[in-house]
Amino acid sequence: MINVVKYKDLGGADHGWLKAKHHFSFASYYNPKRMGFGSIRVINDDIIKAKKGFDPHQHNDMEIITYVRSGAITHTDNQGNKGRTVAGDIQVMSAGTGVIHSEYNLEDQETNIYQIWIIPNKTSVKPRWEAKEFPKDPVKNNLNLLISGFGKNYKDGTLGIYQDAYISGGKINKGTEVNYNIKHQVYLLCSYGKILINDKILEKGDAAEISNIKEFKIKANDNSEVLVIDAPK
Repeated sequence: MINVVKYKDLGGADHGWLKAKHHFSFASYYNPKRMGFGSIRVINDDIIKAKKGFDPHQHNDMEIITYVRSGAITHTDNQGNKGRTVAGDIQVMSAGTGVIHSEYNLEDQETNIYQIWIIPNKTSVKPRWEAKEFPKDPVKNNLNLLISGFGKNYKDGTLGIYQDAYISGGKINKGTEVNYNIKHQVYLLCSYGKILINDKILEKGDAAEISNIKEFKIKANDNSEVLVIDAPK
């Protein structure tokens, strides 16, 4: 089953310095029918103004993933971690027993990110943060695997999280088709462009909930970018 979630139907808020769209209930947006998708609890589509950002705040027992779509985000935390993640790259933070962090757009232009929260399968871990650069060239046959879960299914070269989840992504040139084999169930994000998921059309900002099938095909009708979150129910 493929259920398309249109960008215009997302919840959201405009804080001036931050324009946020919420795929699931978050902060002041509450929809009892949109409380998550399996172990995925939060997906926020955030546009952050230049020289603005999230002041220090605390998290516990959550896997927090930030995929930068444009611009860059700078992270600092009370564990001594600091780093700048640019468009096409990704950072992860295991909040575990508790971490205080900030996220700022220190650039001269807006930054657009997806922030994703996944419920961990292991709690009270030591907090950790990590970022990684990934290939920026358009993909041809398969998406780039960006994240995999710690344990027997962890894939070398990826960022790890405490959940048996996989996050893949990449740019797809117009006319290119990419196949994806599902491990659990998928929440797919169209970062930009226009794509076909089997026979369903997604445009910039749209998403698709994909369940009860084993595979699907992505066809790019325009130059596009996608993020595929494959996580347990």
